[in-house]
Amino acid sequence: MKWNKYRMKTTTEAVDLISYTLGEMGIEGIEIEDKIPLSEEDKKKMFIDILPDLGEDDGVAYVSFYIEPEKDHAETLQEVTEAVKELADFVDIGEASIEKSETADVDWMNNWKKFWKPFKVDDKIIIKPTWEKLPEDTTEDTLVVELDPGTAFGTGMHHTTRLCITQMKKYLQKGQKLFDVGCGSGILSIIGLMLGAGEAMATDVDPNAVAAAIENAKVNHIDMNKYDVKAGDIITDADFRHACGDEKYDLVLANILADVIIPLSGVIKDNMKPGALFVSSGIINTKEDAVREALLSNGFEILEVTHSGDWVAFTARK
Repeated sequence: MKWNKYRMKTTTEAVDLISYTLGEMGIEGIEIEDKIPLSEEDKKKMFIDILPDLGEDDGVAYVSFYIEPEKDHAETLQEVTEAVKELADFVDIGEASIEKSETADVDWMNNWKKFWKPFKVDDKIIIKPTWEKLPEDTTEDTLVVELDPGTAFGTGMHHTTRLCITQMKKYLQKGQKLFDVGCGSGILSIIGLMLGAGEAMATDVDPNAVAAAIENAKVNHIDMNKYDVKAGDIITDADFRHACGDEKYDLVLANILADVIIPLSGVIKDNMKPGALFVSSGIINTKEDAVREALLSNGFEILEVTHSGDWVAFTARK
């Protein structure tokens, strides 16, 4: 089935009102394009350390929307045009011109799965999508991790995740307590428990990540008495941070991004035992010096700096 896509040229000032109006008309799946830089809060919610060059914000924005096939498109477009024109009394709507294009009916939420196959983190760990079969050459001593990230970030293929897993394998001791900050799909803490951690706490600001981590833990037969996953921000919410456990953890993992790791390094010691280790990754090499300075200024001893591609991981001791 082909869907008709409609793209309206308007202004950044009018985007919110137009989006609200379309929603009130029953039009869903709205897409917005503009050149407004992401806020710091937005960056913290996304795994982005290098942003594309959008050019200077010119005040122009595009609002794209779809109309269900069974609806009268000409009539609906007329209603949209009239509704948007009425907004001109309150805000600059710009041209408000609409162009039409055609797009295939694609399951966007699941289409990516066909490109993700089982892969090896190293010679002894393989990550397998729940919908795929193991490669025939998989040996019995291989640690097989079943994973379906859903809408949470973290398949294990990214350099930063591999860096964290490598350092965790190197330093994690049997029975230790693990803290996975910004857990995404839960891949790090789940592997940690499979490698012998005594218990693990995982947190993420996104409730979808919490749900994904819990589901992935169950798929991998993790003892849920040893695994706790919570939604919250340990950087800005001191009560939440202390509720996760003061001076409790032997090893903390944070595969996030540099601009989050820097403030995290100022508070994470509250949760760490004396002598505990902090492995931080998600750091693009241009931010290496800034993260190093933050770790040192917050009283950490840097034990190791590892690299993979353009990415960096720090292993530091409290």
